[in-house]
Amino acid sequence: MYAVIKTGGKQYRVREGDTLRVEKLAGETGAKVQFDQILMVGEGDKVTVGTPFLSGGQVSATVVAQGRADKIKVVKFKRRKNYLRQNGHRQSFTEVEITKIGGGKAAPAKSEAKSEPEAEAAATPKVEAAAKPTAPAKKKAKAKAKAKTKTKAKAKAKPKTDK
Repeated sequence: MYAVIKTGGKQYRVREGDTLRVEKLAGETGAKVQFDQILMVGEGDKVTVGTPFLSGGQVSATVVAQGRADKIKVVKFKRRKNYLRQNGHRQSFTEVEITKIGGGKAAPAKSEAKSEPEAEAAATPKVEAAAKPTAPAKKKAKAKAKAKTKTKAKAKAKPKTDK
């Protein structure tokens, strides 16, 4: 069984027993962590996809270590401009081991949450309003069309020059 979870702005495909490095989480070594933002759970041919998350599912993990990654150098440089900025950065991480994957049900999408008559009633006024333009809108469109033809006629007329 596997799952796709979201944590720290990233998505991870995990199985029971996997260890992975995620963005820093609160908790000391040996602490239990629950990931409740599950995007997908699969086992063999049976796959459950959330919209966007699965409701009722959880992925349990144990914190193995807290640490910091290797240092990287950040350099901003512009040649011949006497501009050089050097910086270093070490990203913090939490290493976790996945202990349990519990499946859940797909949460209904927002449009599916409404009953069918309510959804139809909400959609029809928008369609009707877009299909029939109002009288003032027609007048404005005609006025714009007339203004365009006048400006085109003026642009075509050549100005007289004295010789």
